[in-house]
Amino acid sequence: MRHTYAKSLLSTVFVITALAANAQNSNKENSPYSRFGIGEQRNGVNTLLKGMGSISSAYTNPYAVNTDNPASYASLLLTTYEAGGEGSTRTVQGGTDKYRTGMATLSYMNVGIPIGKYAGMSFGLRPVSRVYYSLNDTTAVDTFGSAIKSYEGDGAWNNAFIGFAGKYKGFSLGFNFGYTFGKIDNISSLEPLTTSDKVVSSRFATYTRVGGISWKVGAMYEHALKKSLMIRGGGTVTLSQTLNASRDQYWLSYTNYSSQLDTAFQSRKVKGNITMPLSYSAGIQLAGNDRWVVGIDYTGANWSDYKSYGTTDSLASSTYKVSVGGEYTPNPASMRKYLQRVTYRLGVYYGTDPVELRNTQLDYYAVTAGLSLPFKRNTSRIHTSIEVGSRGTKTNGLIRETFVRFGLGISLNDKWFIKRKYD
Repeated sequence: MRHTYAKSLLSTVFVITALAANAQNSNKENSPYSRFGIGEQRNGVNTLLKGMGSISSAYTNPYAVNTDNPASYASLLLTTYEAGGEGSTRTVQGGTDKYRTGMATLSYMNVGIPIGKYAGMSFGLRPVSRVYYSLNDTTAVDTFGSAIKSYEGDGAWNNAFIGFAGKYKGFSLGFNFGYTFGKIDNISSLEPLTTSDKVVSSRFATYTRVGGISWKVGAMYEHALKKSLMIRGGGTVTLSQTLNASRDQYWLSYTNYSSQLDTAFQSRKVKGNITMPLSYSAGIQLAGNDRWVVGIDYTGANWSDYKSYGTTDSLASSTYKVSVGGEYTPNPASMRKYLQRVTYRLGVYYGTDPVELRNTQLDYYAVTAGLSLPFKRNTSRIHTSIEVGSRGTKTNGLIRETFVRFGLGISLNDKWFIKRKYD
């Protein structure tokens, strides 16, 4: 396939713009823990990596884009277009209560471009976090008796980025420069169970919009142990960063017999900052004969750095995640047996969550698997992944979530900047 640079770039920008518009619509998977901090963090790596436990710190692929470590762009051989979606089902358990919820949404869009033999670049859009929760609880209030407390939230953060990388011998260095943007709406209300028109209900609403620059730096080193065996190490650092925010707040009162809302307090377009924590990752992998890869990753973040308008939240001081995974392709060069060219992946991960409630920090874990299905006669592929795991605990009156996440992605490879030949 040969496309002109202008035509390919125009179509890519169109797709990214459409994805950005859709990505701002938060999916409706009810997760009570997304009420805290920036919400539930979303895994922004591509479907390929999700199938192997997301071991991204030291992973390179000449025909796929690893946006989690920008140093990997220097290893691209072909221009690569990537897009992916995800769906999930989740069972939420707290005490004797239990319910199921789920969603399906677009996930990411990446374009990777090799620049000569020793450099590369990438740009695209990836998710940061999502917020959606809807909770009700019955409580006793001294002033008017039994009442219903309701908590609702909705929103999402995303990151549009561009990155560059260069390679010298076995060492690669790269960076992502991006813009993080989105909104989070939080609403709580108190409504009496009594039918008296003299009892007033209350509603408190906060709408926060955020936008700001982000940076991420990555490095990678690879060394041949034998002719058919390679060892590769990599790591990334994202420094603590301050994002600009604008917040609207309303305190409202109303009765069950009137649709009219009385505003007791309002503040609009209050400027402030949200400080994101320093985060880092490190990993090591072994690869052999372009057929197999195994590796381990460690990631961490200092959530003690987090501040929203100068205040903290119900968050732990730090988090970590350990991932182990690998992939295997029986014979990438096979032309007759299709299953020999399929890539099979397995992985597992365990980590601690930023949310900490009742002196209990949440943890999570999952087992992952995936496939890459090649097109007939080129390097383009369809990727699938599945993650089965758990988050949280039922101890101390908390909530446990069990989940199954499905991923579907595609990588299309092409050549840019080819000189036309005439007979």
